[in-house]
Amino acid sequence: MTTYSPSNRKLAWLIVGILVPVALLNYLDRQMLAAMKTSMMTDIPDIATKAGWGVVLGSFKWVYALLSPVGGYAADRISRRYVICTSLAIWSAATWATGQVSTFNELVAARAIMGVSEAFYIPAALALITDYHLGETRSRAVGLHQMGIYAGVIIGGFAGYAADSPELGWRWMFGICGIVGVAYAIPLFLLLKDPATARASDERPATALRELAANFNFFLMVLYFTLPALAGWVVRDWMPDILKEQFGLGQGKAGVSAVLYVQLASIAGAVLGGWLADKWTKKNIRGRIYVSAIGMSLFLPALFGVGNAASLTIAVVFLMVFGLGWGFFDANNMPILRQIVRPQFSATAYGIMNLVSISCGGFADVGFGAMRDRGVPLNAIFGVFAGAALLSVAIVLMIRPKKELTGTEAY
Repeated sequence: MTTYSPSNRKLAWLIVGILVPVALLNYLDRQMLAAMKTSMMTDIPDIATKAGWGVVLGSFKWVYALLSPVGGYAADRISRRYVICTSLAIWSAATWATGQVSTFNELVAARAIMGVSEAFYIPAALALITDYHLGETRSRAVGLHQMGIYAGVIIGGFAGYAADSPELGWRWMFGICGIVGVAYAIPLFLLLKDPATARASDERPATALRELAANFNFFLMVLYFTLPALAGWVVRDWMPDILKEQFGLGQGKAGVSAVLYVQLASIAGAVLGGWLADKWTKKNIRGRIYVSAIGMSLFLPALFGVGNAASLTIAVVFLMVFGLGWGFFDANNMPILRQIVRPQFSATAYGIMNLVSISCGGFADVGFGAMRDRGVPLNAIFGVFAGAALLSVAIVLMIRPKKELTGTEAY
């Protein structure tokens, strides 16, 4: 494994630390929509149906997905630092604008614009972190960054209380979060640095696409990244509404119950899964894959349990099992990718993974809303998601990683 000097190690962890608040805002700005659904549909009546709300959710995902490879390629070709900071400033402005909309079409447009800017962040951020953190700390560093995401989802879950408050409301939440994000982009630009050893890729997009298309392990990784995300997006986007309907909760309590415990479990999973993967990989090159597969195995009982829960307490317990598994999965996706893809294509590759995964997630959101409008039982829907998770375990175990790809070595 590659080692660091004390100064390099300090800088590597500083990079993670200053990106954690950006990750928090990235998902806070998304999650608020799910937590404040009732207030927004009341205030914007032409949304009309759950399927229509699914279109609102999907509009963000489809644009985000379509542009993720573009964002990844920009991070590989130009500068991860510039891409990250510009993305934060633009999506935060779009978040503020979301609080000003008054019609269904305006809301869809605002979410689509937000998808454009957010598409550039995650591939660039995870590539930058794994540029600085090599084998011995890579999964832990990614796991720490993902903890910011989970914290953002938790805070977003409390947005339902703000939406219910006459003094605040859902528009205030979008406005204040947008202003905070734009303000943070300034110190972020001053503190963030591309690694001194990094060299922007000068290869054409077609070169990257040809190399990735010929990499069977990357094909498996795309499938593996996508299948669990079908359940992940529905749990994140629809669980507040599910709990509200199933157990007669208020909007605030439903939003908190849907995200707080599952995200706390995800934080624990990211910490434990990152530590275990780094430790296991020192002894076995497939260590990260095994840890991720363990996480996916937890999806099976979790999804069946959520789909058949007879009480809020039981639902929350199974959501925590789901969150623990998600943390194992989430902390190791980019580290596994860096074992099968050259570093100068890592952000592009992650962008392609996002393209496929989030596109399918958008259709899952719309399909879930349509099925609920037609009265399809929850246990049947979540049973399908559990089957997808089982298939994903078999897929990830088929991946054959290398120890560490260099900038010139093709897989």
